Amino acid sequence: MRDEPAPGDDALTQAFVGRESFRSHVRSALARAASERWPHLVLSDADFVDWPLNDAAVIDALQQWVRHAQGFTLLARRYDEVPRHHARFVEWRRQWAHKIECRICREADPQQLPSALWAPSWALQRTEGIRHTGWCGRDPGRRRRLREDIDGWLARSSAGFPAYTLGL
Repeated sequence: MRDEPAPGDDALTQAFVGRESFRSHVRSALARAASERWPHLVLSDADFVDWPLNDAAVIDALQQWVRHAQGFTLLARRYDEVPRHHARFVEWRRQWAHKIECRICREADPQQLPSALWAPSWALQRTEGIRHTGWCGRDPGRRRRLREDIDGWLARSSAGFPAYTLGL
């Protein structure tokens, strides 16, 4: 199966299938967020294990993006796997903790919490986690529905994943 066009292409909405296709779309989206200076990003996932957040290219894109960003929200059911799988991201996040809001929703069913990257002009949603199928694009209706779903979970969430943990 051939990969669909990357997020920078003009397709209004496109489907993707496969873990690497999902990861590639996330990488491309974050690079585009940096180059186009998207004002806000929301990343949502049960645990972010499959996301490419430890990739050097992703961290470089986030570093470029965050300087001009207005806000960055992370939403997860749990964050305990993030330090194990994404050490570069955790270190980067510490530098920018004042711009990054991390929310946790422990009550969420991992299958119901959106696995998504949302921005005001573009979105990606993984709708099935085993085969990593989903969609991405600029479709306003889909972006609005996704944001409403994410906002519902954010309303039930609380602060989580501190930038620094205090030890005794």
